[in-house]
Amino acid sequence: MNADSSPVLAIIERLYTAHGALVYGEQVNQIQHALQCASLAQQSGSTDAMVAAAMLHDIGHMLHGDAATALDTGEDDRHESLGADWLARWFGDDVVQPIALHVQAKRYLCAREPGYLEGLSRVSTRTLQLQGGPMDAGQAAAFERIPHAQDAIALRRWDDLGKKAAHETAPLAHFMTVIQRCLLPA
Repeated sequence: MNADSSPVLAIIERLYTAHGALVYGEQVNQIQHALQCASLAQQSGSTDAMVAAAMLHDIGHMLHGDAATALDTGEDDRHESLGADWLARWFGDDVVQPIALHVQAKRYLCAREPGYLEGLSRVSTRTLQLQGGPMDAGQAAAFERIPHAQDAIALRRWDDLGKKAAHETAPLAHFMTVIQRCLLPA
């Protein structure tokens, strides 16, 4: 893949180069987490759009500028909205909406799936409180009716699993090719 084929691809690669080493309390850094999530999506036979969403779901942390400090000071960096809004210029809803909804999917799963909350990582448990806590029954029912809610739930599950130290994945270049296929026509 030639990153020069699209300015956004070059920007995404620069974000991962500049901020991919960001660690925010998990066993992995941003790029390791993204690569693991994208690998899980691909291994599950997901569409290119879902693989791209898995790769890009936390890009808002890197766009934020200081996500680690936000977490340390008890602020929600709203990375899902920041990332989805930024990506919407170049990608369709099949990529953007699962990203926009993946935090809500965590809140939903905490409300609807017994044992889910207890299985969250320490950081995910902490951010859950900053993000509004588990949904109530009405919120969960409303979430189920949102287009792309099921995709967001799948993305959330890869997000939860993609936090293993020293886990082998395909390289960034492999997933940049998938991301390139998902770009909206110019």
